[in-house]
Amino acid sequence: MINGNVEGIRDVILEKLEIIYKIKVPKDEVFNLEIVDIISEVTCEIEREISVAIDRKGNVIDVAIGDSTTVEIPIIDIKEKRLSGVRVIHTHPNGNSRLSALDLSALTRLKLDCIAAIGVDDVGVTDITLGFCSIEKDILVSETTKKLTVEEAINYDLIDRVKFIEETIKLNEVIEDNTERAILVGVESEESLEELEELAKACNVTTVEWVLQKRNKVDSALYVGRGKVEEIALLRQAKKANVVIFDDELTASQVRNLEDFIGVKVIDRTTLILEIFAKRAKSKDGKIQVELAQLKYRLTRLSGLGTVLSRTGGGIGTRGPGEKKLETDRRHIRERIYDLSKELEKIKKTRETQRDNRNEIPKVSLVGYTNAGKSTLRNVLYNMYSTKEGSLKENVFEADMLFATLDTTTRAIVLPDNRTITLTDTVGFIKKLPHDLVEAFKSTLEEVIYSDLLLHVVDISSDYYEEQVEAVEIVLKELKALDKPTILVLNKVDKVSEEEMLNIREKFKEQHYIEISAKQGINLEKLLEEVINKLPYKLKKVEYLIPYADSATAAYLHRNANVNVEEYREDGTYISAEVDDQVYNVCKKYMIGE
Repeated sequence: MINGNVEGIRDVILEKLEIIYKIKVPKDEVFNLEIVDIISEVTCEIEREISVAIDRKGNVIDVAIGDSTTVEIPIIDIKEKRLSGVRVIHTHPNGNSRLSALDLSALTRLKLDCIAAIGVDDVGVTDITLGFCSIEKDILVSETTKKLTVEEAINYDLIDRVKFIEETIKLNEVIEDNTERAILVGVESEESLEELEELAKACNVTTVEWVLQKRNKVDSALYVGRGKVEEIALLRQAKKANVVIFDDELTASQVRNLEDFIGVKVIDRTTLILEIFAKRAKSKDGKIQVELAQLKYRLTRLSGLGTVLSRTGGGIGTRGPGEKKLETDRRHIRERIYDLSKELEKIKKTRETQRDNRNEIPKVSLVGYTNAGKSTLRNVLYNMYSTKEGSLKENVFEADMLFATLDTTTRAIVLPDNRTITLTDTVGFIKKLPHDLVEAFKSTLEEVIYSDLLLHVVDISSDYYEEQVEAVEIVLKELKALDKPTILVLNKVDKVSEEEMLNIREKFKEQHYIEISAKQGINLEKLLEEVINKLPYKLKKVEYLIPYADSATAAYLHRNANVNVEEYREDGTYISAEVDDQVYNVCKKYMIGE
């Protein structure tokens, strides 16, 4: 039986491949000439990879149309102190026998005795590369040979090599290395690569090297020039990197070309951001929005994306719907997008209902660059000024990392003038925020659109705070919320010298700003005074005379209004208070002197 992607393959081709099962391969050879002739001939004919798995007795146990991961082999645990006893040979229709990231991932994950890639072009076999498991500092890694001729590959001493590897595994406490070590590549600036490193860190990826190439125009095939890609390939080998991350969005063909050249998984900034969002989203609507953004991003990349979505590759770029990518066609993805969009519409209507219910309450939203300190500020204000009803609600997650907060939370706090407002913590913005992500999160970011006041939180301890302010304003403009009443909140003043503060004040002198430290509690009362001054005052000043028999109404006013004067008179309790429309209507019958 021929496994893998057999769709559209003629029976005569499948029958030719079936012959391979009858071929016996010598135990000490990687493969024999007869198998090479058949799979290279079929590869030329159908322009697809052919993979063959052979056990140590020389029996062919699997033939598949597809890459090295198409072959069905049970995964061996490294604790068993042995290899799988299977070698896989497969063709590369592009004529390049260099083992891909997918091949090397399959080699170590499946603990193959050997993996062989046979380059095939119109003429026939070009060359062959062999890959073996190896041990480096007690970690299972991959090792490849130089490009070999067919004769050199057939005569390679397979038995001795496999015996040596297994003896080394038995003598050492070998572990599988699932960590990801990245080379970052950009064409813009060191600042942008610094931020990319922080994004990688948020995905538990260690950065081993930066590569910055100043270019006016991005290469349509390789993003950077061919010479630079060859340099990255050598650097990848020297630094033992197993992923290369590019600082801009790549096309499917760029990913495929780069992976062919470099030989490891290649991802872009957008994939990295989507991965962080997939990890951090906790609420139902947050998860829906992330999945929707992922699917929209991947829909246009179904043909051509390489190991980013490998089932065996693991690591960044494989979370969520990506794991099903190889088995899902465009129609299924479109159906899923349709279903998720409908679900978001329902959530949007629910949010509108909630917003209508608190329509009289002024709405304030925290916006800003990711990791500017919004969640810390929100938690501090909530703990200091929360309403009695909300005092038991927990704080939102805060941490010194990018995108610590994804799920929008709204809490009520009481201002010093006794007015209740809602304070909403929103997802942080970032430069080059994927458009699909902004679109997907619009239902969440509507809290910003309907706010009465925005607090734009800026981390002034960052060297790039001006660019970050600009990036936030670009997203606000996209949301049509740039003209909202806004207070610029210059956060983390405790980390900035007085000399630096003088420069910062000069830069923002034309804007309405306030200097604070959310963590140290500096100037928070002053911030709330500014909020009071900026918010439209919707309260009415009213006098009441409430009979002593109805003490509940007096208590209601104390809870829900700003009581200025209270006197106990002969015919009842006199209260002068500032009230909103709801309180005004509830207590109307006791109103005096309107």
